[in-house]
Amino acid sequence: MAEVDATRLHVRREHALAVWTLDGPGSRNALYGEPLFAAFEAEVLAANRDGGLRAVILTGVDPAFCSGGNTREMIQRSGMFAGPAHAICEQYRTGIQRIARALDRLEVPLIAAVNGVAIGAGCDLACMCDLRIASERASFAESFVKVGIVPGDGGAWLLPRVVGYARAAEMAFTGASVGAEQAKAIGLVSEVVEHGALMKRSLELAGTIAANSPRAVRWTKRLLKRAADGRLDDALEFAAAYQALAHHSPEHSESLRAMRERRPPRFDEITR
Repeated sequence: MAEVDATRLHVRREHALAVWTLDGPGSRNALYGEPLFAAFEAEVLAANRDGGLRAVILTGVDPAFCSGGNTREMIQRSGMFAGPAHAICEQYRTGIQRIARALDRLEVPLIAAVNGVAIGAGCDLACMCDLRIASERASFAESFVKVGIVPGDGGAWLLPRVVGYARAAEMAFTGASVGAEQAKAIGLVSEVVEHGALMKRSLELAGTIAANSPRAVRWTKRLLKRAADGRLDDALEFAAAYQALAHHSPEHSESLRAMRERRPPRFDEITR
């Protein structure tokens, strides 16, 4: 369990799954403060070392998923937003950008269960996840221009890779809010569910992922992330290397046995 009071990040284990919940209702789960940045880094490190962990779900305490940066600190020019321009630049690098870097290193699939508004850095946080499921109450806004700033946490890199350049440009240039159904139509989320069913559906999806070979899923995620910006030749080389490892893994042997015996594979004993 993370230090909930200090970090505003609850961590709950559900068998082979973990649920990370942003808990800062006073700021609508805003992303700020050294303890929270450090908590994301620590949880990613712990997840990568945990061979029994198969997937992570990230959500927020109702009614928001994440409202982005702390606007009170922006107004007061305190915290990350204090000091001259060069100081703010460094504070972004050593502050909120650590979340993007940490989540980029997470080896298991990360599912965003978007339960409410995902604004600014909150929208970008959802884009840092591999998959996104939205409650019918969810909405998204790449709204930095509305307060006269730019996506400082990596949104200009993240959002186009999820929805394409033109859609990302429209969201970023206008700052307009996108509802759950429109988010599904443009590919920002894969499905929309009733609000009360959001966590149940997210756990179902995570469970479907968890039923597969843990090593193969982690290696597949590495291949997908490398392929996003690489050349085909490089992708094929990495695929060949990981495939060679996979063919010699005990999970591969167990998967074949289970297929032959017409039963679900049993990976728990292998990954302990």
